[in-house]
Amino acid sequence: MDNDIKAWLYDILNAIMEIESFFDDSTKEFAKYQNDLRTKRAVERNIEIIGEALSRILKRDETILISNSRKIVDTRNRIIHGYDSVSDDVIWGIIIRHLPTLQIEIEDLLGE
Repeated sequence: MDNDIKAWLYDILNAIMEIESFFDDSTKEFAKYQNDLRTKRAVERNIEIIGEALSRILKRDETILISNSRKIVDTRNRIIHGYDSVSDDVIWGIIIRHLPTLQIEIEDLLGE
């Protein structure tokens, strides 16, 4: 595997782990997330990082299959370019439904 791709995969993994660290001390509750502006912005920034890394990976090697990669890249673009239309529900759905799967897939690709 290309060294750049490995670096981007590690960037994704680190961003996922950072997002998870925001919820370590408490259960994941949508209302708490929705009312915590700092956590929301930090999560959004990490999703931007994940989306950018996925975009670069897809451009470099289309054979690497990662679930929902296109949707995550699209969400990244929406956060960056249409920040006023970012839905807390969409971001929360990524946190709850997509990040656990993404983490497993990235760890598998890295052989961890």
